[in-house]
Amino acid sequence: MTTQASVKAFFSSPHFAVVGASSNPAKFGHKVLSWYTSHSLPVTPINPTTPSISTPSSPEPLATLPSLSALPDPAHTSVSIITPPPATLEVLREAKRLGVPAVWLQPGTWDDEVLLYARGQGGYGGEVVAGDGGAGHAGWCVLVDGEEGLKGVGKL
Repeated sequence: MTTQASVKAFFSSPHFAVVGASSNPAKFGHKVLSWYTSHSLPVTPINPTTPSISTPSSPEPLATLPSLSALPDPAHTSVSIITPPPATLEVLREAKRLGVPAVWLQPGTWDDEVLLYARGQGGYGGEVVAGDGGAGHAGWCVLVDGEEGLKGVGKL
């Protein structure tokens, strides 16, 4: 179960990444990436098919990486995930292998199988922000609950 402590642990990381980052401003992968840049957080977009992504608050396009494995310091990077549940499960497995400390599963990215792996014994093993709760109607969402989390760790 996600708690404010999970959210604080997520935002305690010095680096962030967005898996499923999109160059399309209408998609949540773009909105979440833009949220990070608008809060001046060090963020890396993960998208295997797009070389860079521009956001309204980044002075230059952000270079994308093809996967979490390409991150320079995954053990100190919290990861927001905006992918369909089958892809989310694969991202969680990669995050576990790399020692990613915390993940935020945006609404629509998880199903029962994903949540079981994310929170279950022998599964992901890091902090997980996901599922029902938060201030929004669809569950924990960085766009809705992120600022409170940033305040909780003194980053806002």
